[in-house]
Amino acid sequence: MNTWEIIISIVAAIGLFSHSLESFSDNLKEQAQGKLNRVIGRMSDTKIKGLLLGFGATAVIQSSSAVSAILVSLTDAGVISFKNSLPVLLGSNLGTTVTAWLVSFKLEALGIGLLALGFVMGYFKGRLNLLAKPIFYLGLILFSLELISEFLGPLKESQALVDFLAYAANPLIGILIGAVITALCQSSSVTIGLTIILCGQGVIGLESAIAIIVGSNVGTTTTAFLASMKLGVVAKKTAFANLIYNVFGVLFYLPLAKVFENTVRAITDDLSYQVAFAHLFFNLIIAIILMPFTDQLANWIDRRKTFQQTN
Repeated sequence: MNTWEIIISIVAAIGLFSHSLESFSDNLKEQAQGKLNRVIGRMSDTKIKGLLLGFGATAVIQSSSAVSAILVSLTDAGVISFKNSLPVLLGSNLGTTVTAWLVSFKLEALGIGLLALGFVMGYFKGRLNLLAKPIFYLGLILFSLELISEFLGPLKESQALVDFLAYAANPLIGILIGAVITALCQSSSVTIGLTIILCGQGVIGLESAIAIIVGSNVGTTTTAFLASMKLGVVAKKTAFANLIYNVFGVLFYLPLAKVFENTVRAITDDLSYQVAFAHLFFNLIIAIILMPFTDQLANWIDRRKTFQQTN
């Protein structure tokens, strides 16, 4: 294939990956039929339960953007209080680490099998039929990752691309790249998947990968802001809190970038696993640091004149 064919193939594969993630998420939410809203309302009355809820919901739906958008809507509707929503947001960031492990485990070969299984199950009635679409879309996610990996292969020979991505070794530039890609795709899962695949292809190194993934956390905040634009003050406060969390994460990471890098290098020699470990450690540490202060953050935001005037 020539360069343009490779580029078009990569864009198509990324589009398939993004669509499969969205369809997988939408199908699970549709099958919940409002139960998700009630569960979030009941299971967010303590910080630990809220954290676990955010983690579990994101791990299952495979989209922190979707969970944050749902959360913004629920706070606006009064299903969950603004203060109780903050631990859920932390858990949602932690839940995105499941995507990194999914890609790192190199389960792409299962994709075709799950696609076939989901397709066949769709012809049955009852519980099998209900499970058919989630299984099919999960297979599509894994299959599209395999396509992306295959199409990215020739690009590792492109010195121009390697030179461009080398700029991501600068943490600030890497964070910016991750934030922009995620904001454009409206999915940190896409950014994380691409990053780990590029690592596996030898196109980028660990330092660049960690910076891009940290930036992807910031990029996901755009979804919550977009969801809150036409909603009330409580929704806007929730979106603002989500931004504060992720900006704090960036400020925490920058002076400790080398510490993160050296720590995961000591755990394993596999670059894909190093990135997954770094993503997990980063989000887990941020959650542990910020969990005791969610009430204080909520009170501080409540006192801001901007939100008082909007109310």
